[in-house]
Amino acid sequence: MFGTVVVGVGIAGLARIRDLMNPMPSSPSEQLKLFGFVSRRSFGNINEAKQISLEDALRSKEIHAAFISTENRSHEENIRMFLEAGKHVLVEYPMALSAKAARELWEMAEQKGKVLHVEHIELLTEEYKQLKKEVAGKDLVKGTLHFTGHVLDENKTGFPAFSGIARLTWLIDLFGDLTVTSATREKQKDKNYSRMTVHFQTANK
Repeated sequence: MFGTVVVGVGIAGLARIRDLMNPMPSSPSEQLKLFGFVSRRSFGNINEAKQISLEDALRSKEIHAAFISTENRSHEENIRMFLEAGKHVLVEYPMALSAKAARELWEMAEQKGKVLHVEHIELLTEEYKQLKKEVAGKDLVKGTLHFTGHVLDENKTGFPAFSGIARLTWLIDLFGDLTVTSATREKQKDKNYSRMTVHFQTANK
């Protein structure tokens, strides 16, 4: 069995705990054993998974891999700690808040001989797979992707572009490399409202 720990118990972390505790029959997940979860908050147990300290998770010889499901800003620090401790790492997208930090982490994983895997779960959904089939072989002339959500704490999630970066990977996966041609941001603090509008161009303009 391959020992794992989940770091962070937001929506993604709770889903990881649920799936690790109840793996799909005959799936590779059956070879994973959840030894516990790490959180700054005190929970005790969640779905029979026990809370353990970060220090214990880093030190444990029985834990081989960490699933990082914390806020964006702390991804880089958590990845570094677990790679230093000789663990494999799976992290929710995005891996870091800068391309420079991401490259450093890839190099660190390679030097340590460990797997560093960034997972963008939305690209694995049936809805997305269907969308990809529909656009296959077609040229994009013009299109709009619009999504809404609550206003996020920038201290935890990073600049607003990072709140929406997962959606941007849809576009790159569907249509290839994109170039930013313009970007604007509108804020209305009194209404707790923020909007970012970005225009992209495909490689063939």
